[in-house]
Amino acid sequence: MTSDTSLPPLVDSHCHLDFDDFGPERDEVVARARRAGLVRMVTICTRVRQFETRILPIAEAYDDVFCTVGTHPHQADEEPDVTADQLVAYAAHPKVVGIGECGLDYFYSHGSPEAQAAGFRIHIEAARRLDLPVIIHSRDADEDMARILEDETGRNGPFRAVLHCFSSGRDLAMRAIALGHYVSFSGIVTFKKSDELREIAAAVPEDRILVETDAPYLAPPPHRGKRNEPSYVVHTHRVVAETRGWDERESAERTTRNFHNLFSKVPMPEGFGPLDVDRKTA
Repeated sequence: MTSDTSLPPLVDSHCHLDFDDFGPERDEVVARARRAGLVRMVTICTRVRQFETRILPIAEAYDDVFCTVGTHPHQADEEPDVTADQLVAYAAHPKVVGIGECGLDYFYSHGSPEAQAAGFRIHIEAARRLDLPVIIHSRDADEDMARILEDETGRNGPFRAVLHCFSSGRDLAMRAIALGHYVSFSGIVTFKKSDELREIAAAVPEDRILVETDAPYLAPPPHRGKRNEPSYVVHTHRVVAETRGWDERESAERTTRNFHNLFSKVPMPEGFGPLDVDRKTA
């Protein structure tokens, strides 16, 4: 895959480059992403206890790869003692640009709802203190997720966040957007049976939409069923552009600007130009 140099730079706001799926091929995966036009990738932490040994070394190895720190809801019971102070301390590193992924997942029973909710609120506290975005995982938990987002905002003030790999209902998307948050779409939006999700992608305000891979999961066609990787984000961009009536250049321009508005700690790519909206929570 070669880059279309007429397009603005692309980003993958959510991938898992530390996963064993990439193994010794990681250098080639990053190289393919660059050839596809990606200039920024964020590799996402799922276990705080692995941050220093698995996540941070990858971000430090590549100039264009950044990372987060946090506990996935599946691991909420494994890491019940993670504190906001601990997250804040790790996030002092210049390569750490967000908190998470964290949140609620009621589809699987890998983490108790109580531990998930408690951990989620701790991550929000850390992100608010740092003015960094929270990367939110939400599955089959729409009402509880919306309630926590609204409660945290009402009690403690606004914070920045993105609902990543969005596959939930329209109501959650719009309630999150009303709080100033972003919604990110993965390869799921390209699947044939994802008409309802494409309708949500078309309805999200143009300054609140992101695109991601969640690699190694959820590869879009023509790679569906295979291992996903950051370079495949171009296929998801194409579908999002078609869904919204954008051309591919407009899709790249808008989503990359949205990414930098949300992930404001990530340096802007050279020559990309000034941001067209303020970096702040609505």
